[in-house]
Amino acid sequence: MKKLLNTFIVLTALNSIEVMSQDEVEEIIVTSAFIDTSEINNPLYIIDGTEFSDGATTSLGDAIDEYLGVSIADYGAAVGQPIIRGMSGPRVKILKNGVVNRDVSGLGVDHLNDVDLNDISQVEIVKGPSSLLYANGTIGGIINVVDDLISTKNFEIPEVSVGYESQSVNDGNSEFVNLKGNVGGFNVNFGYKNTDFGNYDVPSGAVIHSEEEHHDEDDHDEDEHHEDEHSEEDLGYINNSDFAVEATKFGVSKVTDWGYIGFGIDNLESVYGIPFHGDEHEDEHGDEEEHGEERIFSTTDSETFSIRGSYNVNGNLVNKVDFTYRDSDYSLTEAHAEEEHHEEEEHEEEEDHEEHAPTVFMNEAVEYGATFDISNDSSTQKVVVNFVDEDNSIVGEEAFMNPANSEEFTIGYYLSKDLGMFDLDLGFRLDQIERSGSVSEEEHGDDHGDDHGDDHGDEHGDEHGDIDYYNIDDTTSSFAIALGRDLSDNLGVSLGYASVERLPSSIELFMNGPHMATGRFEVGDPNLNSETSNNFDITFNFDNGDFYAIASFYITDVDNYIALIDEEDDHMDEDEHHEDEDEHHEGEDEHHEDEDDDHGHGNLIHANYMQEDAEFDGYEIEFGKSFDLGSGELALSFGRDVVNAEFSDGHNVPRINPARNIYSLVYTQDDLLFKLMLKDVEKQNDFGEGETATDSYQMLNTRLTKTFNGMGKGELKVSLFANNLLDEVARNHSSFVKNEVPLPGRNYGLKFNLTF
Repeated sequence: MKKLLNTFIVLTALNSIEVMSQDEVEEIIVTSAFIDTSEINNPLYIIDGTEFSDGATTSLGDAIDEYLGVSIADYGAAVGQPIIRGMSGPRVKILKNGVVNRDVSGLGVDHLNDVDLNDISQVEIVKGPSSLLYANGTIGGIINVVDDLISTKNFEIPEVSVGYESQSVNDGNSEFVNLKGNVGGFNVNFGYKNTDFGNYDVPSGAVIHSEEEHHDEDDHDEDEHHEDEHSEEDLGYINNSDFAVEATKFGVSKVTDWGYIGFGIDNLESVYGIPFHGDEHEDEHGDEEEHGEERIFSTTDSETFSIRGSYNVNGNLVNKVDFTYRDSDYSLTEAHAEEEHHEEEEHEEEEDHEEHAPTVFMNEAVEYGATFDISNDSSTQKVVVNFVDEDNSIVGEEAFMNPANSEEFTIGYYLSKDLGMFDLDLGFRLDQIERSGSVSEEEHGDDHGDDHGDDHGDEHGDEHGDIDYYNIDDTTSSFAIALGRDLSDNLGVSLGYASVERLPSSIELFMNGPHMATGRFEVGDPNLNSETSNNFDITFNFDNGDFYAIASFYITDVDNYIALIDEEDDHMDEDEHHEDEDEHHEGEDEHHEDEDDDHGHGNLIHANYMQEDAEFDGYEIEFGKSFDLGSGELALSFGRDVVNAEFSDGHNVPRINPARNIYSLVYTQDDLLFKLMLKDVEKQNDFGEGETATDSYQMLNTRLTKTFNGMGKGELKVSLFANNLLDEVARNHSSFVKNEVPLPGRNYGLKFNLTF
């Protein structure tokens, strides 16, 4: 896929000076970046792969949630979509070896980022629009998962690694095996991991049901609701929160004097429960229909084939050419399985309901690109070209978008130069993007397009007039520049400015239907304009060996920010509804009932993708000190991150996570490592329209890892970990299901990893 990404990865050097990982390593190398160096001037985290191999198996978002500026929007244990500096969705891209991971996580908040974290080298997190050289539209940033499946260097000796893990919160386990070696001059890499987690436990009383939240508004059903809620809360676990995945990968590469070439095959198959699912149907009394116990789950199947290589040209103009090709075939099937009712009366009622047919989300993509190294003695320069052809389709009962196609052609340029007083990093990219799709007419069909149809495509529809077809062909341009300077031997400063243009995604353009995962009937707009982000940040970095401190401040103005806004709380049309506001609140129940009748959407909230200028600002500070303690070393650190986001009219941008304080203690002694981390998440009172406040919580995690080396050439690692030691009731403000699906409770685990 986005090899261009690989190529663009270099823009990584476009912002602040923040090469800190809360678990530091002495030498930090961005292996997949333009610049193969340990001198990186940017807002970047490099997380060593051992943090994933030694810690608890979890979603990608949850695994990196403790790093400043990074949070998640969870939807149960399987799904944890990352958020960077308040930006989420299509503004944050997940990459595998520098190429965008083409799953369907962008088509639903209940879809997981399907990426294999088994046997990875490191994870690179680039915050802010300086990540534009990785992928287009990355206003928030990128997360790049790096492994050596297609090895760029020869494996010296054969290596076998096997492991086992057990967790208490879900009664789950995981096994893996990895093989590496050089066979006949070819580097061979094989990996396999199987994970099977059950429903996870939550603290008593953690679940808040929608009926409970509006309890005071429904006094007539008080006793009945209370009885139902009490029985469900006493379960002590989240139903349909299970997760199982089987991941297999195989790679071969050949390294020679002229460079290297290789191929890799990745396959992931998973099944996971959907712990919350809206219901658009109502009975004649306006209440939700009772279906009994229902199993709602998703299965995924991902196959990717990649070719990657590098050719040393050593010419007068071009020094080296890196090239990549990736073919991705991904599907996610959401299905229902209703259990049998125990009473014959209910059986007759069930016959009146149609069985739920599965819904299949598919993504097929082909991507290829090349990076030309045209560096000279005075500067590093790269030119990148990249092409992507991607098809998205949703077929089945809950299909809410017609098939769509995107074609993207990119050319980019990167420059890094020492100007004496300053270090200059400059990146530029130009994207030619064509998105084609259609919208099946519903009640909103005449609301859009009349004003802008000529600008964006054919809106005449088919011969029956019930489908509008669109072909959106546009060019976006983005650039970033950073100046860095050492103020002293221990203190440095970096100034960064970036302007990133993002074309709306297919879901924002062509969405049109009930989305049960969010409990909304969502409507896109094919006439949305491009988002344009203008970002400025400044970072100070102090390090004298034993003590370090980092402070990064940023402001991001986004013109035409796209957000999903609930219709009844649509502040973008606030003037239009202001006169009826009091009457609306007095007759809220009647309003909802009338709205359901008018739109035919049952319980679902009607929501539209709309645009308004927005401003994001915030900061990340961190400082720490190391001490000699006994025969080991003790490192203490404190960090805090804050994000504020408002629309131009003063209303808050929805689903912005609150400020956090992160305390860390790490003790190392020979082959022993002990970690203790407390994440103190504050209450979120600055919530958007249609949202509610989210309580604070403290998440205390710990891990003890011991390495045994007395086995010839092999080693055994044993890790004991405990997450949420305080058994806190915790929920993410950014989650659409924060009340019904809180975070897991206390989790103890044991992990073995034998390498020989």
